[in-house]
Amino acid sequence: MVVGASSVILGNSRRLLLIEYLRNSEGKAELREVVEYIAEREGSTDRKHRKSVYVSLIQTHIPKLEREGVITFKHGVITLIRVPDDVTVYMETVKKNDISWSSFYIGLSAIFLVAGIYIGNFELTIASLTYAIVGLIHRRKMKRL
Repeated sequence: MVVGASSVILGNSRRLLLIEYLRNSEGKAELREVVEYIAEREGSTDRKHRKSVYVSLIQTHIPKLEREGVITFKHGVITLIRVPDDVTVYMETVKKNDISWSSFYIGLSAIFLVAGIYIGNFELTIASLTYAIVGLIHRRKMKRL
């Protein structure tokens, strides 16, 4: 595992999208494909936004990931070398109208909390509070990305 790579990757959503794209394309892709993918995922594929994505990848994100030994970049082709084990935990992707797993568990915890209080079941109440807290912590960590 590359020491410190997780924080480098998790520090920016474009780096996460770059890793996601490479993982889905068998570890290798041309820069222009990645730029198009990231621009599309960010909701704008106009020329100005694609240029912004391109410049940020070339000047910031690709060099950081190369220094960490995560990718190589040669002749316009990005190759995934390895992904630190703990990075995949944070790569939850949520489509525009979907809810995240943390939101789902928080909602489910609220239902069980009400049920636990209503039927007077102390264990169910404590368990639902525990899951709600874990869901809130996970949600907070995801928002930092």
